Amino acid sequence: MRGMSLRTLCLVLAALACGLPAAIAQEAASPAYNIEIVVFRATSTQSGAENWAGETAATNSIAGDEASSGSSQVGHFVAMIPSSAYQLAEIEGRLRASGAYVPIAHTAWSQTASAWGTRAGFPVQRLGVDVPGLSGTVFLERGQYLHLGMTLTYADPSPPGALGAASGTTFIINQSRRIRFYERNYYDHPAFGVIALVSPAQGARPPGR
Repeated sequence: MRGMSLRTLCLVLAALACGLPAAIAQEAASPAYNIEIVVFRATSTQSGAENWAGETAATNSIAGDEASSGSSQVGHFVAMIPSSAYQLAEIEGRLRASGAYVPIAHTAWSQTASAWGTRAGFPVQRLGVDVPGLSGTVFLERGQYLHLGMTLTYADPSPPGALGAASGTTFIINQSRRIRFYERNYYDHPAFGVIALVSPAQGARPPGR
């Protein structure tokens, strides 16, 4: 159990001593992760007009496939993270200053991971996002690797003209990526996008580092 914190070790031993099921003991040992996302919409785009009504929510997995873990373990919400601890504040400022993008949501929270293949996540409203037209879920899964995925829809009140989309057209991001701690991950769409960062909840770097 090298690398396991004393608190986690005590929780596991207590669960086993009480004769609780192995799944409960495993849950007690699940590490927590900090997740931070910035959602932004585009004010201009190089993409041309498309039939946006034909968009579907089919999963776009960037990381490559993994077999299902066979576990039903789902992630648990731990806590919201205050804005004073945000790691992507500078990125949000750059987006805003660019004129090409408008940040519409910035939030961060801690959670444990779901088993790979469950796609069990949290609705954005649960994660502190209250933006008209923006809905969907964000999910963190662990198989052989850690993946962050999301299925988001955004009804843009003023899509970039080059998209040929009417006001209120619903756009979809449905992607899952293998992540590495403290690396910025981009979830792209011509109309809107997400920048995400994942870090371990214990021993996380202070903001700006």
